[in-house]
Order: sequence, then structure tokens, then C-alpha cells
Amino acid sequence: MTDEAIKVSDLKGEFRDKVNKLLPEGNLNLCLTCGTCASGCPATGLENMDPRKFVRMVVLGLDDEVTSTPWVWMCSMCQRCIYACPMKVDIPQMVGLARQTWPREERPKGIIGSCDMALRNDSCSAMGASPEDFQFVVEDVLEEVRETQPGWEDLQAPINKKGATYFLNQNSREPVTEPDEMVPLWKILHLVGADWTYGTKGWAAENYCMFAQDWEAWEHIVRVKAQAVDDLGCKVWLNTE
Repeated sequence: MTDEAIKVSDLKGEFRDKVNKLLPEGNLNLCLTCGTCASGCPATGLENMDPRKFVRMVVLGLDDEVTSTPWVWMCSMCQRCIYACPMKVDIPQMVGLARQTWPREERPKGIIGSCDMALRNDSCSAMGASPEDFQFVVEDVLEEVRETQPGWEDLQAPINKKGATYFLNQNSREPVTEPDEMVPLWKILHLVGADWTYGTKGWAAENYCMFAQDWEAWEHIVRVKAQAVDDLGCKVWLNTE
């Protein structure tokens, strides 16, 4: 008695069909099950899952397991698995698709809360810092550096400077909880003579709506930031996130 090989083409799986439409070049069929993706993934082992297992579940049509495992929310979307994979299988795209199957109210509250917070004003800050708060912190820290650090009396941290070459975003964590962490970058930009500015609108670098898989909210935040760059006439958008 011989066991017959399982033919992937004979397996039913609505989620796999969606993946094949999203990745039309036969991405799934290229997987060698070598496990290289799992060896470099920071989420390997969490929830007894890893990228290789996730891909096999998709291929085998295990839709319920794929769309219910909380492991998809532990993926950082770093894309390390793609770089490690000899066949460049796009696992993060599959993870994102799985996240979309979750009702919004059942998605991780921390991610959803950060996304919703960023929509409250034009700063786009996931920590809720307003444009006025950001400007106050930047000016306050800059004044302290100029007064207490010899040699940096001319340090600049421009805000809303029209026509600057670079528009700089800043992760909300720095101005909200660790404002002194902004200073080293200011000093680097000062030493190289960069023509740069912050904007009171769209200054926050992070966008948790991408991780929340809320594309409408993600697009809104990106457009607010892009408009802020255009309004100031900057040429290059530097995102430090």
C-alpha cells in the first residue's frame, strides 16, 4: 500500500485563493519549506507558530486556523523573512491579508487605539500630542541646549520653515517621553549643514493604522503628512520611524 501525494491544486481554501490573487506569480508554490524564514523571525515560537508553519497552513487550506491565530498580530512586518527566503515568498502580505479578516473591534486594542489617536488631529501622533504640544517641546528643548551646552549656541530646530529641502518626521515617543533624544539628530543635521524643518502638521513619523490593517485610516494619515510637506514646499520627506 502506497500513500498518494497530496496535490495542493486539489485542496480547497478560500484564503489561499485570495493569496493567489494578491500574489499572482505563484508565490505560494515557490515555498521550499526550508524554514529559513522561521530562523530569522522575531515572532518565531510565539503562539507555537512561525512563518513556515503559517505558509503551510495557507497552502493546505486551513482557513479557520489561518484567520484565527493571534500570531498574525505578533508579526512586526519587518520583512526579514522575505530577505531570508531563497524564493522571496511574500509572507507579510499573507499576514496582512489574515489581519483583514478580523473584525476591527477584535483587533489588538493597543494597535487600534494608537491608530485612532493619530486620527484626532493633524499632528498624526499615535500618542495624541497636538501640533501646539510638539512645537512647545521642540522650542523648549532647543533653548535648553543652547543655554547649557557650549558650542551649540547656534543649533537650529526649525518649524514650518518654507522652502526647506528636507521635511523631517519625528517618532512621537521622543517629544512625548524622551525629548532629549531628538537632540543628537539636530546636531548631525547642523554639522552637515542640512536645510531642514519640522512641520506642526504631519510631524509624527509612526502610522499604526498600517499595522491595524485599516487602509482607509492609513491613507488619510499619509495624505495629511504629504500635504504638510507640499504646503511648506519641501523637496525631500525624511521619515525617521
